Amino acid sequence: MKKILISALALFGLNSTLAFAEPVPAEALLHQMNEASQNLNYELSYVLIKKNSIEPLLYRHARNDEQQLAHLVYLSGPVREVIRRGGEVSYIEPGVEPFTIESGNMVAPTIPLLNSDIEHLSEQYDFVNVGRSREAGTACQVLRIVPKDGLRYSYILWIDENTSLPLRADLVDRDGEVLEQYRTISYSVNERIADVLTRLNDVTLPEVLSLPKGNVEDTYWNVGWTPEGFEPKELNRYRMAMTERMVESQMFSDGLFTFSVYVSDSDDLSLKGQVVRQGRRTLHSFVKGKSEISIVGDIPPATAKRIADSVVFETPAVAQP
Repeated sequence: MKKILISALALFGLNSTLAFAEPVPAEALLHQMNEASQNLNYELSYVLIKKNSIEPLLYRHARNDEQQLAHLVYLSGPVREVIRRGGEVSYIEPGVEPFTIESGNMVAPTIPLLNSDIEHLSEQYDFVNVGRSREAGTACQVLRIVPKDGLRYSYILWIDENTSLPLRADLVDRDGEVLEQYRTISYSVNERIADVLTRLNDVTLPEVLSLPKGNVEDTYWNVGWTPEGFEPKELNRYRMAMTERMVESQMFSDGLFTFSVYVSDSDDLSLKGQVVRQGRRTLHSFVKGKSEISIVGDIPPATAKRIADSVVFETPAVAQP
């Protein structure tokens, strides 16, 4: 009886210490998560939950001779895989010839913020520690990543207290509605994962594609306003295959979310004022003068409208191919 009492008191003391321990600052937790996700050998089995779909996925990561190896597998439907070997990422999808590009990031449904620049994000987002919870059967620290300007979406992130890996991420709009969730079902940190992923170095994958750079330096339109922190990428001009319409586009990114602006001459098929939001993706399209402007990206509809309204035209001339 005495031994049982001593054990109970010891357990109570341990829990009390954890309960009243000084909470780790949210930004420090994110740095720990970023370090762990890029250096540990681990696998995450998780589901991506959207309004009308659930996608099961398996993500494995390992370090091998200072090189990061990663493998994402879609677990339902046709075979789809994404493979990262250092600075090269290969995509294998049905109906498309496999290809490889130079990149350090997968364009795929990985758990958010795995490879984000936390210092850069801190300029536009507040990081708030909101307490502890459980996910995938383990204790987690729960953080909110909240935009300082209220013009973008937020994330709620669950970080494992033992491994510092992200086990859950909820994308939330300004009204608190959850737009999508990444929820880990099971996970493992194990050196054997490195042995498995090292075999990727022996797999024959497509040669690296030489991606074309932006093919336009100057244009006849300009985006007058974007939320602070969104930086413009390359400007492109191309002709639509179905309609033969000439379109110019430019992508903007703040390191967490992206959107693109599309400008073309208007015609009878132009969308004269349409706003559609499907999950995280917003489409806002309208006609201004003789041009059709469309905003497509991971931003709220009100933000997309404000960006579209800010587009100005320097000359009335029509862009030529």
